[in-house]
Amino acid sequence: MQQEQKDKVYQVIEQVRPYLQKDGGDCQVVDVDMERDIVYLTLHGACRTCPSALMTLKMGIESHLQENVDPNITVERVQAQEQE
Repeated sequence: MQQEQKDKVYQVIEQVRPYLQKDGGDCQVVDVDMERDIVYLTLHGACRTCPSALMTLKMGIESHLQENVDPNITVERVQAQEQE
């Protein structure tokens, strides 16, 4: 069951990414911890420095995951290690 939920998380993220890319940003899944209902993401491009990044994570990506995967899921931002 957990693997199915992880797969669904990746599918939902792929549905959201074009909206971020349209504005010059992007996101990448770092880890999915279904035992704790947490998805760890990095933001790239314009999203890294956008003042609305937290709102994008919570009101956009997290709410979409809650609607389509699990109502208890949360999204946590992880700082990207690479230089952009």
